[in-house]
Amino acid sequence: MLAEPDATGIRYLRGDATAPLGRGNKIIAHICNDLGGWGAGFVLALSRRWAAPEAEYRAWAASGEDFVLGKTRFVPVESRPDGRIWVANLIGQHGLAPDQRGNPPIRYAAVEEGLRRIAVFAKENEASLHMPRIGCGLAGGIWEKIAPLIEAAICAQGLEATVYDLPGR
Repeated sequence: MLAEPDATGIRYLRGDATAPLGRGNKIIAHICNDLGGWGAGFVLALSRRWAAPEAEYRAWAASGEDFVLGKTRFVPVESRPDGRIWVANLIGQHGLAPDQRGNPPIRYAAVEEGLRRIAVFAKENEASLHMPRIGCGLAGGIWEKIAPLIEAAICAQGLEATVYDLPGR
């Protein structure tokens, strides 16, 4: 049995976001940068499990087609008897490092826009959302700023959101 959501509507679990729990269709969301770089953080876990999210992201970046902050691409990675799984490559990080003034690469407005796109896709596909604490690793974001974005874009729309923290963290 899954833990109940907290007061914001987000469910927090210890586990691996690349192995989402529950039945039905699922979307695994994560933050990508706008430079086309893939090779550190949560993407390594994604790449160990499936080749398609990285391949799609790299092709998207190389094409330059609508490859901008806030955009999101959905990559099908599994089809099971109990539902499908997609990875949502959400461009919510500008560059790879803090800017000249020390601001982290996270772009909260882009994350918010991407989450709204994910909500539309989730409703169309009757899917729940699963993720690590997006934007709070290499992107340098603050969870207390990200969680309300998830609450507004996902939970307030009646959609399920589960955040996974690795055991021991």
